[in-house]
Amino acid sequence: MALNTNKKGLGRGLSSLMGDTESVQSTASTSTSETTISIAKLRPSPLQPRRIFDKNSINELAESIKSKGLVQPILVRPSHANQGDYEIIAGERRWRAAQVAQLHEIPAVVRNLNDTESLEIAIIENVQRSDLSPIEEAAGYKKLMESYNHTQEKLSEVVGKSRSHIANIIRLLSLPQSIQDMISQGSITSGHARAIMNSAFPEQLAEKIINENLSVRATEALVKEKKEGPKKIKLKDPDTIDLEKRLTDTLGLDVSITHKGKQGGSIKVTYKSLDQLEFVTKKLRN
Repeated sequence: MALNTNKKGLGRGLSSLMGDTESVQSTASTSTSETTISIAKLRPSPLQPRRIFDKNSINELAESIKSKGLVQPILVRPSHANQGDYEIIAGERRWRAAQVAQLHEIPAVVRNLNDTESLEIAIIENVQRSDLSPIEEAAGYKKLMESYNHTQEKLSEVVGKSRSHIANIIRLLSLPQSIQDMISQGSITSGHARAIMNSAFPEQLAEKIINENLSVRATEALVKEKKEGPKKIKLKDPDTIDLEKRLTDTLGLDVSITHKGKQGGSIKVTYKSLDQLEFVTKKLRN
């Protein structure tokens, strides 16, 4: 597979697959060619990890294509299901926009790729463009691991992401479907999701995050508070309570004493009117 899996060179390797004509021609094998293909002969790939296509974004791209044409070829492979058709490996968004722009054919790089290579390239292309939601990215990784025997270490090399990133994002798939939908829709972030993942009531917390617009840090604090339960109230010793009562009786105002041992403490006198404040002031002066 002519894909540079070095993390620093991964983008350059992908660009050669996606339509850098000189690079493709200089390194191409007999299984690689660039051509123009009829829109009608192109089909989305069942391996495409991306499931959500924003209509506004597609329309904006269509306007750009009308003005400047489709600058970058899409990447396809011959269809196994329909002879003469092609399966889109990378560039489905451009294909959709080209249809809106009413193009009849678009440039494409054709490669003979197996399913593993196709899914790897589709994930890499989308991840590098930040086109995948965290759930779509996680589902793609999971499919590579379960269907094509990829380990997290191999995935890390292929997609240029750390092993911890891959492990953390796959864990999102253990959340209830309703929360996965919230992540896909952008209602909450993957950071929010990780914070509530081990909670006993993740769905209720997710709703609270949305309703109160909580930050990830605030969510983490909320989860910690629920785990620890309400803070225990430290009872005052009898001597402090007795002194509070005597001062309250003497002043006729509520008095509260907070004693912190060797650190000292504070006395709080609560007044409800300026007359009461003046009375306390006179007492202190005397």
